Amino acid sequence: MTHPLRDLVQEAFAPLGVLARATDHFSPRQGQTDMALAVADVVAHGGSLVVEAGTGVGKTFAYLVPALLSGERVLLSTATKALQDQLFARDLPRLVQALNLPVRLALLKGRSSYLCTHRLEMARRDTSMPDRHTTHLLSRVETWSLSTRTGDLAELPGLDERSPLIPLITSNRENCLGSQCPKFKTCHVNAARREALGADVVVINHHLFFADMAVRETGMAELLPSVRVVIFDEAHQLNETGVNFLGHQLGTAQLLDVTRDMLATGLQLARGLADWQGVCAGLERAARELRLIGGKRPGAVKLRWTQEAPEGIHLGVWEQSLQDVGAACVQALQALDTVSEIAPDFMRLHDRVGEIAQRVDAFLNPCAPDAVRWVDVSASQMRLMQAPLDIAQTVRERLMKQSPLASPEDTSDAPPPWHDEPLLQETFATQDDSHEHDHRLDGAPFDSAMVIRPVEDTRPRSWVFTSATLGDDPRLRWFTEPCGLESATILRVSSPFDYPTQAGLYVPRDIVRPNDPAHSAQVAAIASDAVRRLGGRTLVLTTTLRALRAIGDVMKQQLDGTGIEVLVQGEWPKRHLMERFREGTKAGESGCVLVASATFWEGFDVPGDALQLVIIDKLPFPPPHDPLVEARSKRLEAQGRSSFNEYFVPEAVVALKQGAGRLIRTESDQGILVLCDNRLVTTGYGRRLIAALPPMRPLQSHDDLAQALEALSQDLIAKTSTTTF
Repeated sequence: MTHPLRDLVQEAFAPLGVLARATDHFSPRQGQTDMALAVADVVAHGGSLVVEAGTGVGKTFAYLVPALLSGERVLLSTATKALQDQLFARDLPRLVQALNLPVRLALLKGRSSYLCTHRLEMARRDTSMPDRHTTHLLSRVETWSLSTRTGDLAELPGLDERSPLIPLITSNRENCLGSQCPKFKTCHVNAARREALGADVVVINHHLFFADMAVRETGMAELLPSVRVVIFDEAHQLNETGVNFLGHQLGTAQLLDVTRDMLATGLQLARGLADWQGVCAGLERAARELRLIGGKRPGAVKLRWTQEAPEGIHLGVWEQSLQDVGAACVQALQALDTVSEIAPDFMRLHDRVGEIAQRVDAFLNPCAPDAVRWVDVSASQMRLMQAPLDIAQTVRERLMKQSPLASPEDTSDAPPPWHDEPLLQETFATQDDSHEHDHRLDGAPFDSAMVIRPVEDTRPRSWVFTSATLGDDPRLRWFTEPCGLESATILRVSSPFDYPTQAGLYVPRDIVRPNDPAHSAQVAAIASDAVRRLGGRTLVLTTTLRALRAIGDVMKQQLDGTGIEVLVQGEWPKRHLMERFREGTKAGESGCVLVASATFWEGFDVPGDALQLVIIDKLPFPPPHDPLVEARSKRLEAQGRSSFNEYFVPEAVVALKQGAGRLIRTESDQGILVLCDNRLVTTGYGRRLIAALPPMRPLQSHDDLAQALEALSQDLIAKTSTTTF
């Protein structure tokens, strides 16, 4: 199978090719070349390709090079905003320059990532700021707003993603005023979207992709039809992200938010024209009563909802509470009807309340047969949830059927995502100014003659899905089945790292079973002993927040006075924890220990000596009583399949590979993985899980572990001595 693009890609990855000449650290890797050629084939001919590329393959260059060389319009989606920024600010510009291509690049995030200048003005007039620190942050944002071109909050150092200020200075789909906004012409979101429509390569994230699909039946309505190549990196997160967005939810926090906005807007712009305090008090009361029927909850719980009412809640009380919320919404809509012409804010509030009323009605009706419902209850709020079991049907019916694209007659009644915004052709950019765009477009008035819609491409679309972890069987069914990609071409590329030399694997055989109350204390003891020998440089990953707190507390006690700092997730913002951990091996400083869960299992990249020991407390099986997990298990059992072997074990495989993947990030890294779950060596499925991991050399005893830790410690001392000399 030869074609011009394949030849170009082969030449680019050759030992003396353009990448080797333009990039100092490039060295040809067969796995990377194989992946790049497979991507080139699917880009040239259309279709779907799923690639599992082990750590160190260089998958980013492997999909970017053929995509860029093809000259096609490319939509590139990744898992997080941090990875978006890395691709847009580092990887893409480097390749564009190396390949000397005149490519226009654009970065597109969700609304909440951009400063809303209208809401900034509203926040400036708000006299009820949460505290003095928030007021100080607001002042910093105001100063920054005068100089920023993009309005991307990621540019602003020191603004924590959990700051209570962020919802006050950003918009969302519910409160955005669209073309009626007084700041519409200078809107940062509109500018980013205009830039995306004129770009050759657009970098988005999975959340944005599915959030748009959930709202607009045509998907990425303006952008996707003109794109021939769609690439999903970190694709292992695709199904869960899609499920979260393609369902329905109704939360008491959402009700209270719209109540607060309606009261503030009503009193500010239409005082005396409606009983705003009475109307809002009724909606707030209904929201709080709905939460109260969930009972007192010290922490977050999920209530099954397989019958007409959630478990533990009387049907009559449940239906009455929902009906009360619906009635309060009707009262609010009547008040808003009387003032809808006064300001666009009231029209948007009317839309928001109307949508809530529709969701209340939907939740009063039976659940769809291919979906699952549950209720999230915490100390402060309740969320009613309905979600599909996977995204397979959506992918088949709303994505893959568009390859080739629908005919011009196949239109949708739904307006495009940017129907209320001027869509302007972006100015041309080369590799030297790929981060810039014409400032004249930011505030340009709408002119219908200037609207340039992307031209639809009728050739078969190309889809590439890739990640380091997509399952443990040859067909990667853990990923392909729930994503509707059973007919895709599959490629698995092994890591080039020498794992038997670079890494050791230790499973303590005498540790108690994970369900024993003493398990967390024993994990902490093993970890503390190893940390003393190594001098820090350790990441402890837990499967639950309870274990996180228990292990973190014990390790702080046991390592007190050693000079080794124990960092625990939740005590500091994630960015601070990551920065402090990476500083752990600087001259004159002891290494750190980070005890973490959840998001630190993946995306935490610490190459070099700062991380040489990863400890995992137990096998990361999904929680069996989670409503979504239960529903998926029951579906498999109804098909005569084993939910344990075909769902629970593959889920654990992928999560375990992600966690273990934190250890070895480069060809020179050295380290040890400790898995504190002896089921790995006493059960058949345990052996399957070990077989799915990279082939690390086994450490059979605690003495073997101690010797390996001592060797790592001595190696670091030798490196430090050489550097100092």
